[in-house]
Amino acid sequence: MNIFKVAEPEMAYLKMGLYGKAGSGKTFTSSKVAIGLAQFVKDERPVAFIDSETGSDFVRPMFEAAKVGLIVSKSRSFAKLVDGVDEAEKEASVLIIDSITHFWYEIVRSYMADMKITRMAFHHWGPVKEEWRRFADRYVNSKLHIIMAGRAGDVWEDTADEQGILESKRVGTRMKAEVETGYEPSLLVEMVREYKSKAKGATWTHRAYVMKDRYDLIDGKHYDDPGLGEFMPHIASLNLGGKHKGVDADTSEGMFTQGRSRAEWVEQKKTLLEKIQNEIYLLHPSASAEDKKARLELLKKIFGTHAWNEIAGAKSLDPLIEGLKKIEAVSNPIPETDSEPKGEF
Repeated sequence: MNIFKVAEPEMAYLKMGLYGKAGSGKTFTSSKVAIGLAQFVKDERPVAFIDSETGSDFVRPMFEAAKVGLIVSKSRSFAKLVDGVDEAEKEASVLIIDSITHFWYEIVRSYMADMKITRMAFHHWGPVKEEWRRFADRYVNSKLHIIMAGRAGDVWEDTADEQGILESKRVGTRMKAEVETGYEPSLLVEMVREYKSKAKGATWTHRAYVMKDRYDLIDGKHYDDPGLGEFMPHIASLNLGGKHKGVDADTSEGMFTQGRSRAEWVEQKKTLLEKIQNEIYLLHPSASAEDKKARLELLKKIFGTHAWNEIAGAKSLDPLIEGLKKIEAVSNPIPETDSEPKGEF
């Protein structure tokens, strides 16, 4: 099985994340970037907006002025978020999600309601995070430009002073959602509302700090009231218009089975594969073209494929066990008997 291939550009769609406090300009900036991006790639389909905060009402005039269509779904349902990504991939040029924070809160509340619990214990988080992956996988892998906005949450750490006394200190901020959500975007921006100067009566600006640019072209830079242009070094580096591949959603299911360690599972699989090969060579042992063809035909008949790497890559032992039984039945057929038993009674 070949896992590696020659590297090539495969990120064809913008996966952007913005987070900030109230009034920091998340919705406004998301809309400016979405409008500019739709125009830049010349996609005449509307921008889709999954709106949990009614923000779409206030940026609608921007879209009308730019003559870019806007379709909206107002919801805080995680189920509708997942369906919305799928629908937008077919119908929209760009998708805005604002705010992702509400969808995280909603899925947690729904889990608590279904489980009839009033607080989340450690073992409860696993199923919720697993369900959240349905969105995370779509966010990365969908053939769609997605701009995801979320609220900012403080990050606290316990630090010891000179006397060894622990105290909690605010050490930064992050997107307020499932804890790993901020790792998904390839372009991550923190929005902050700041004064333009220290002079009395100075006005506000919406300042964008680039916290992560995976191309490292604008990483660490900041811009006031940004639009598409400020983020173009990152966007222009994408494989725009080309094929897109995020991350395979393959699993390792079958590696862990009840009552058997990983090492035992691997050893059993190795033995099964060896037995399958030996049985096939006992049936067709020569190097002749006829026997080679017969071996391939038997593999195809039993496993549905004659590619040995595909058979050996099975994630479960069950098809190997069943396949071996079928081959052994061919090697050692049960003798036929008369339909009526012989003998005196």
